Amino acid sequence: MTFLETVTDPIIQAGTLAATGAIVSRVALRNNPRLHLIFQVTFFIVLTTLLLYHGIVPYEAGPPTASAVQKVFIGIAKVIWWINAAWALVGFARVFLIFERRPREGRLIQDLVVGIIYLGAVLSVVANVFSLPVGTLIATSGVLAIILGLALQSTLSDVFSGIALNLGRPYVIGDLIVLSDGTEGRVVETNWRATHLLNSRNDLVIVPNSDLAKARLINISSPDRSHGISLTVRFAGTTLPSAIVDMMHSVLLSSTTILNQPEPFIQIKSLDGSAVELELSFRIADIAVAATAQNEIFDLIYRHSMAAGIPLATPVVLQPASGAKTEPSAGNRSSQMRLLDAIPLFKTLTEDEKEILAKSMSRRTYRKSDVVAEQGSEMQSLLIVRSGVLVVTREEGRRKLELGKLAPGDYFGEASLLAGAGEPGTVRALASTVVYEIAKSTLAPLLHDRPSLVDELGLILCRRAQSEKHLFENSTEIAGIHAMPGLVKKIRLLFELSHLERN
Repeated sequence: MTFLETVTDPIIQAGTLAATGAIVSRVALRNNPRLHLIFQVTFFIVLTTLLLYHGIVPYEAGPPTASAVQKVFIGIAKVIWWINAAWALVGFARVFLIFERRPREGRLIQDLVVGIIYLGAVLSVVANVFSLPVGTLIATSGVLAIILGLALQSTLSDVFSGIALNLGRPYVIGDLIVLSDGTEGRVVETNWRATHLLNSRNDLVIVPNSDLAKARLINISSPDRSHGISLTVRFAGTTLPSAIVDMMHSVLLSSTTILNQPEPFIQIKSLDGSAVELELSFRIADIAVAATAQNEIFDLIYRHSMAAGIPLATPVVLQPASGAKTEPSAGNRSSQMRLLDAIPLFKTLTEDEKEILAKSMSRRTYRKSDVVAEQGSEMQSLLIVRSGVLVVTREEGRRKLELGKLAPGDYFGEASLLAGAGEPGTVRALASTVVYEIAKSTLAPLLHDRPSLVDELGLILCRRAQSEKHLFENSTEIAGIHAMPGLVKKIRLLFELSHLERN
């Protein structure tokens, strides 16, 4: 053969094209699915054009007049064509799932589609290359399929259950589900055999797909990540239910972890001579913060009820027996004394010192939406929330950030009073609110009489500033509060205690 005849020979052209395509697609573009797909489709089109140009039809039987050698090479060309057709279709399936931008559970559906494509390619090769009756082959293999099906009944049940679960999609990777038997966990993988759940104890729970398909499950992560919580609380039946409901509205309004929409609601569940029972229902952004939200709500219930003087109901079984000694009631203490007892800032004060402060405290009342303190203002008093709810918001450029909410027992103004720093945000009333005020002139004589109290107050204020430091990374208004020596020096300077400076 001359060089020209060699180059134009269809067998040599098909072989060279197949070898080049295999090297490029399987080596050079192996890790780039998109370029691999483009090349695969282009290669398939070129190969199809070449075979049809030379009179080789891949989906028809070969010419009967061809020699034995020609039949072998034509068969090889057809096999290469069908394999590349299958690869092109598989590439479409792979790239489609990548474009979807969400992982499929164990790639179960993807593997199923790929398996069907390869099975179709094998049957086509058998029919069009080897000219064997496919129908007879399928009928013969049916007997074997029955035998295997009976032997692998449990496994096949899991496989088809897995297919049904992936088609129905009752959950996806990352969803938190609860089964009817109490099994709970986050879905981390599903494959042909089972679904893997990671529970709260960081244990991997493997549930067969057949069991999961028959189980009644709750998808906590669907239709979105938010989750509803209901809490029951009982109060002594000595207060109007409407007043208790109003107090519970303030509790929910004080929370920083529950969602405002949908709006939380309160329902009176029962009423008898001993207690009023209510149910609080609210929504949180994610099940992961459920424990944090419940702890916050219980803390706020206690603080608001103590501030309003509405006691919680006492179970009958816990009532003291006749003649038993009981602890002295705290109800004889004034509201001012109870507030001072609840504030860590004044924990070290004696009863006499607390009495002095309590007598000098003045009461302030604010209506809803009233501004109590402006951002950056230097306050000359410490304010303690007696009842109601306040919100602290900070403006940074065009952004408005909510720093937190203040409930009964919380206080503000200490940074201005003790360190001369401006208020980090604007304090506004969200409901009718009562606060008690301790003026700087009242606190100054106490610090003069007890110089050691300066160090104690400085330590408490420094710890509080450190815990809230992440909220004010860009703020210069509280600079110097985080350093204990500088803070104590500021307090002494503001209260004219420089003569007490330690040597």
